[in-house]
Formats: sequence, structure tokens, C-alpha cells
Amino acid sequence: MFDLRTGDDVAALRRLALECSQRQRHRGPDWSGISVDDGAILVHERLAIVDLTSGEQPLRSRDGVLALAVNGEIYNHRELREDSRYDFTTGSDCEVINALYHSGASDFVSRLNGIFAFVLWDAAARRYLIARDPIGVCPLYWGHDGQGRLCVASEMKALVDVCADVSVFPPGHIYDSAAGVLHSYYHKPWRDYTITRGQASTPLMLRQTFEQAVHRQLMTDVPYGVLLSGGLDSALVAACAARFARERIEDNDSSEAWWPRLHSFAIGLEGSPDLKFARVAADALGTVHHGFVYRFQEGLDALPEVIRHLETYDVTTIRAATPMYLLARRIKAMGVKMVLSGEGADELFGGYLYFHKAPSAEAFHEETLRKLDALHCYDCLRANKAMMAWGVEARVPFLDLTFIDVAMSMDAAYKMAGRDRIEKQVLREAFAGALPKEILWRQKEQFSDGVGYGWIDGLKAHTEAFVSDRKFAAAKARFPYNTPTTKEAYFYREIFERYFPGLSCAATVPGGKSIACSSPAALAWDPAFTIAADPSGRAVKDVHAYAVD
Repeated sequence: MFDLRTGDDVAALRRLALECSQRQRHRGPDWSGISVDDGAILVHERLAIVDLTSGEQPLRSRDGVLALAVNGEIYNHRELREDSRYDFTTGSDCEVINALYHSGASDFVSRLNGIFAFVLWDAAARRYLIARDPIGVCPLYWGHDGQGRLCVASEMKALVDVCADVSVFPPGHIYDSAAGVLHSYYHKPWRDYTITRGQASTPLMLRQTFEQAVHRQLMTDVPYGVLLSGGLDSALVAACAARFARERIEDNDSSEAWWPRLHSFAIGLEGSPDLKFARVAADALGTVHHGFVYRFQEGLDALPEVIRHLETYDVTTIRAATPMYLLARRIKAMGVKMVLSGEGADELFGGYLYFHKAPSAEAFHEETLRKLDALHCYDCLRANKAMMAWGVEARVPFLDLTFIDVAMSMDAAYKMAGRDRIEKQVLREAFAGALPKEILWRQKEQFSDGVGYGWIDGLKAHTEAFVSDRKFAAAKARFPYNTPTTKEAYFYREIFERYFPGLSCAATVPGGKSIACSSPAALAWDPAFTIAADPSGRAVKDVHAYAVD
């Protein structure tokens, strides 16, 4: 979106808006649309998933007053349509945003259950709204050009040459130009640990709520699949999706999707743990499985493009995103446009191995909040952008808003690991019998480790040789903000700066030390954490079965 001013050269700005939007056309290669008004220009690149024939964007109201550009999916759109008197013009799930705004409800964004980032322009009121989903599954950036016009885009690369002050639009927030105020619309009582103390969730409730989340997110009119690493989280998603696919076949029901055979996808280096366990899970679930092997050099060659697409220099994100990026290209080549993925479970249930060292239930709960609040900078960013680099949409059922409420309302005391309890035990118990035991009770393996331990080891060795001691010694002078603390981090930072120069771009990426994907605050849980800090799960020496020195 470009916010226009009186006297602007609309034709010139229209050309500029189209040029900027073209830089993110990989996100929507199916169609391009534009809405031009003397107050705003909206450009949209469409990835057609729902309503393939009439869902072109920007979505206009019947009278032409409203124009809406959305990236995402609204999973409860059918219920919202039934409650509306709005004159719909398409079958798009996203058009309910126009309907809710038209109804005049001030809190309408909080009624949406989905993943989304949108700009809505009301020509009659000369007003625009900008909003992002509560967790930040869909990316969104904003900034101002040299004339002070507000510019908004799904990816930073669309704005980097136009806006000097580009920044991340925060998840769970809405900006209303009429008031000129950015405010949060997502407020949950479970953020206060005392509210959750003593609250339990039955295995049946956990299981049913998650199954419902997966079922909601199977909303599609195109071929879909599941990412199956062979770990607990992706296997649970696949188990639920496989069940619903079987039910559609048995009932001959084509109302949910016309491609009921469930295909699963995995990737790794030759002999990787993920490829082995993904095959075990796929055989048990009956999916049509595709396990791809990549070579270390292929991953290394892809790094510049991975960093350009991800718009980050975070070490653990790049490590994990590179094989995911390579996998996305394979998936796209097979004609699949949507996949379900397992992101979010570790944040909700404390699944990372460092959670074994949590000193109390309250500390455990506070760390899950920190992890949820940061997901848009890490795993959500990785899953969305690595897949969207090839026009594949990743959906994340663990981050369904209803399931989040159930999971986060539990007392963290029931989630804690250690003392003969494996991480995410409460979740494993809820799905007893749904997976082979070697999958259901497999230790947490971060994706960048599971693709093959040689991946991270090779990256460290390569960057150690590539970045000279002299160059690394001057890291503070070269990168005073978020100074790289390892040669691997320095290597990624140099590539990032090539595409995204300047402090404002660098400031969109969080910093701080981490062990096994922890927040910096959790390093205080164990004195050894500050010594062995590395985002790999294998850094947790007395927990990971194959820990490294």
C-alpha cells in the first residue's frame, strides 16, 4: 500500500507501487491486482488457494467504496458469513474482513481466526486500517518514503529502496489512520501465570481441540500436503490430516478439498535422522511420502537466496530455513500449493531441550510467553518465507487461536520436563496410540539438527575458513548493532547487508545469545548455558542424546 497525499503524481506512484510489489511476486505468482484511488494505492500478488475463480484482490465492495488487500486465510469465514448481512461479491474467505468492517464493530479483527496481514481502504471515510494476525504467522512491514507517505508490504525487500525507516509491523496490532494510533487487539488472561495456576487440561480436550484446528486448516481448493520431519509435532499434524483425508475418501465427500490423497514431504542429508523417522511415520499413517536428499554444497550455494528471501541474519533461522527452502522448491514442482506444518508446539508446551532446566513452573510459563511473542521473528518467519519463496503456503495448526487458548491456559507445572518426564509429555499422552512409539516418544530434534548433524557442523567449518581472523576481529566496527559473536553469524550478516543495508533493516532482526533456541533470559537457568551457548539442541549437553562439546 502507498498512502497518497493531495497533489501527488498518482500515475508515477502507481508505476512505483507495481515495481515494489513485483519484488515479492514469488508470494503470489497466480495473479496481480491493483486498486488506485486519490488517497491510496493497493497492489496484491495472489496465491490462489480458496475460491480460485472469483477471489482476485484487492477485494472491492459492491459499491466500490472498500478495497481490501490480504495475505492469509480466515479459517472461520463460513461462520462469519452466516452472521453477516453484507453483500458479498466473491467466495473468498478474506472478504469477511470487508463485511465485519462494514458492520461497524470496533473489535472486528479479534473475531478472525486465521493467519493474515491486511490493508483495508475506505474511500468514503478517507480511512485505512492495517492489521496483522495475533502471532504474526504472516509477515508485514511498514515505513515512510522521503515525502512522508506511509508504505506497507508483506516483505521488506518491497520497501527497502523506498523507505529509510522500514520496520516490522507488530503481530496482534491494528493501525487506524482515522485515529493515527497503533494498538493491540489481542489480550489474553493466560499471560498472567497466577490465572493459570492449578488449571489442567484433559488429554481428550487437548486432542480434540488440536484435531479441530487441523480440520479447520484443511480449507483449500488446491492440492495440499504435510511437512513430515519424523518428529512429534509434524507427525501429529500429519496423523490428524491423514485421518480427515481417509474420511473424505470413505464418504466420497469432495466438499472440503478435491485432492484427498495426503502427500507428505521430508528432506535431509544422506542418512539424516529426519529422513529415517519420517519414513516410519509415513508408513504408519499411510501417506504418499516423498523423502528428498540434498547435498551440503547445494545448501551452501542456496544461502544468499535464503537470506534474501528470509530477510534475516539470525543463525538458527538460516540453518533451519535452508533445507526448508530447498524442500519448498521440490514441493512446488509437484504441483502442491499448501502444506501443513508443525511450528508452534515447542513454544506452547516448552518442547525445546533447555526447558528441562526451568527452575519453576512460573519461570517455564514466562519463557513460553517470550517464545510465543518472538515467533514472528523466528519459526513463523522461516516457515512462511522459505515456503513462499516458491509460492507454497505453510499453515500452522498448533498456532490456531482456539488451541493456543487451551494450551496456554494450562498450569505450566503440567508441562515441565525432567525427573523422568520427557519434553511435551502432556501432548504425547494426549495422542497415545496415534503414532508409532518411536515417533510419539522421540526426543526433540530441532529441524536444523534433524536434517543431518553434518549440516550445522559443515556450516561452522565453512564459515570458520571463509571469515578471516582479521575480519572477525573488526566485527564491532563493521556491525556495531547486533555485533556477530561467531564467524558463522558474521558470514550471514555480510550477505544480509548486501540486500538490506542500513540500521533500520538490521534492527528488524532480534539479537542476543541463545542455547537450543532459548530466549536470552533463559540462559540464567544453568551456568553451563552461557559457556556453551549455541542455538543447536545438541548444545544442551546432559539432555540431548547426541550432545556435542
